[in-house]
Amino acid sequence: MTVTTDNTPDFSDLGLGPSLLKAVEEAGYTRPTTIQAQAIPVVLMGRDVLGCAQTGTGKTASFTLPMIEILAAGRAKARMPRSLILCPTRELAAQVAENFDKYGKYHALSKALIIGGESMSDQVALLDRGVDVLIATPGRLLDMFDRGRILLNDVKVLVIDEADRMLDMGFIPDVQRIVSLLPKIRQTLFFSATLGPEIKRIADDFLMNPKEVSVSPQHSTATTVEAFLAVVDEIDKRETLRHIIRVEAVKNAFIFCNRKRDVDILYRSLSKHGFDVVQFHGDMAQPARVEALGKFKSGEARLMVCSDVAARGIDISAVSHVFNFDVPIHAEDYVHRIGRTGRAGLDGRAYTIATPEDGKHVVAIETLIKAQIPRIDVEGVPALELSMEPRKRRAGGRGDDKGASPRGGRRGGERPERAPRPERTEQAPAAERPERAPAPERQAAPERPARPERAERGERPERPERSDRPERSDRRDRGARRRRVDEFGIGEMNHADGVTGFGDHFPDFMAREVPPELLVKDEK
Repeated sequence: MTVTTDNTPDFSDLGLGPSLLKAVEEAGYTRPTTIQAQAIPVVLMGRDVLGCAQTGTGKTASFTLPMIEILAAGRAKARMPRSLILCPTRELAAQVAENFDKYGKYHALSKALIIGGESMSDQVALLDRGVDVLIATPGRLLDMFDRGRILLNDVKVLVIDEADRMLDMGFIPDVQRIVSLLPKIRQTLFFSATLGPEIKRIADDFLMNPKEVSVSPQHSTATTVEAFLAVVDEIDKRETLRHIIRVEAVKNAFIFCNRKRDVDILYRSLSKHGFDVVQFHGDMAQPARVEALGKFKSGEARLMVCSDVAARGIDISAVSHVFNFDVPIHAEDYVHRIGRTGRAGLDGRAYTIATPEDGKHVVAIETLIKAQIPRIDVEGVPALELSMEPRKRRAGGRGDDKGASPRGGRRGGERPERAPRPERTEQAPAAERPERAPAPERQAAPERPARPERAERGERPERPERSDRPERSDRRDRGARRRRVDEFGIGEMNHADGVTGFGDHFPDFMAREVPPELLVKDEK
């Protein structure tokens, strides 16, 4: 069932307690958004919810507020959280934790943030004390479970936030394993910006008789965002971006690239031209990501060049512009990117810089959002038309990661055609073939003269007997020589000649005195 309504009530009409209403009022919110007004009462009823709304409509508060109300009564046990919220990125998990701090300041609820890149010992210490709300990314949570640091058999409420992003990032197998570790009887809240067939199939596995809450057409963009498209040549993209930033009243802006290495290249280019910019992507170390995000939030840096990891993980309500330096390959990512601006009822502007080869991607986006993106011309840059031809891969240039191979071959170009083999001539029949000339006869080798008999060569002189050999005056019994030792234990060895195996150096251990009882007398 899809819930739709035009009358938006106050927070006091949603069934929230006085302490929670006070925290919401102090946070500066007076009226709930459409998704909040429709989802909060259903969650308080204890039903499973399948929620769908575009980015920036307040989905996080639509489940944090009723969860605080539900968990207000009860007590947490060591290593056994009472609720679990799964998020695809560390930044999104951290923002959910901030929402609990903001709305739950008048409730004595404990929480733990279990994400990668942080000290595991500190996180284990929090779990040992017991937590009411556990906010985690799938990888770190499974790591904790495999180490025996956490038990999940007491979870009463499960929240899967940004489910479609979980699917894109390959987390669904981890999520399925985590869900298998939870109690069968629980309340599950499933929120996503898009509800494709695959997401609905996964939701059917996790939810039990859910109530679907959809507040806007799927894949639609916020009405507070003005979108524009500039089609230029590849080499003019950076100049186009710099020109738009200079002529627009850009307070702060996200600049999205498709690939992480292009994030770094564009960041260095903008820094070289004097723009206050930071970069943000998934390959950065966690301290560097925290530092970059802090500079952007505080206004120290006006621009953030980032990959799609920031399209779901950063919630800054006052972002004035979004720039798509690269046309997103997946049309759904366009909705999430430009959803970073025009939040909380504020106006925003989104610019997409395309090349003629991006024609198919642009058409896919316009088909998804059911609207054409207005084209603009940029001063000093020639405007081009979109092409429906596939993008040509160029070695060393921009394009797909699987670029042309430096060795040539099938990647980066067509394989050169082989030269046709020369046709083999037909052999003539045997009768027509010319006769071969007879091979010349080999000359016989000259005969070798016979060897003369032994008598003719002379008899070999007989070898004298051993007893007839002249004795060497220096011949001695070798064994006796080794055993002969003088009174100093040295023996009759010639020191000048050295010892066999020791060169010219006579080793000291061979000069040690030998006890008389060990001496062996020579045999006469």
